[in-house]
Amino acid sequence: MVALASAAVALGAAEAGRASLRDAEARWFGAINGLGDRPFVPVWAMMQFGSLGGSLATGAAVAAAGHRRLGVRLAAVGTLAWLGSKAVKPFADRGRPAAVVTTAHVRGREQAGLGYPSGHAAVAVGMAAAAAPHVASRLRAPLWLAAVAAGAARMYVGAHLPLDVAGGVALGVATERAVRVLRGPG
Repeated sequence: MVALASAAVALGAAEAGRASLRDAEARWFGAINGLGDRPFVPVWAMMQFGSLGGSLATGAAVAAAGHRRLGVRLAAVGTLAWLGSKAVKPFADRGRPAAVVTTAHVRGREQAGLGYPSGHAAVAVGMAAAAAPHVASRLRAPLWLAAVAAGAARMYVGAHLPLDVAGGVALGVATERAVRVLRGPG
């Protein structure tokens, strides 16, 4: 699974490095980015689930709740996914949506740096993958929904394009699986 997810990140980086944006990706971005300004505050809050600070806070909260090993794993996976996204960005060398899509609407502070892959998507998906085996089955769907929503939120605020989010998802899976292989399933 690590190799497959890593290959998806690499293939996505190659595609993201293309000179032009594909029409389908531009349409997907426009559909989510064009939803209007009303949901900004709740979307911004949801987006924090995928931030580096969000992963550290979540890990600390889970550890404080008596699940120390899981809390450490969540913080580690989130941090490594965030660092991994920073390491991959130069290979794709893709700008943020405002530099690529003339109709992009940036909500909140405009993000600097490169776009592919989305660190927020990588962090959120990596943490969801780490947490899923430890939560009640009825909570798994909402957990995964929150992880996917963090990536979609990055498109809504104009910080990432769909391929950036897909690359982040693959990177999150690869990171969690690599940590699981190195540390064991517990």
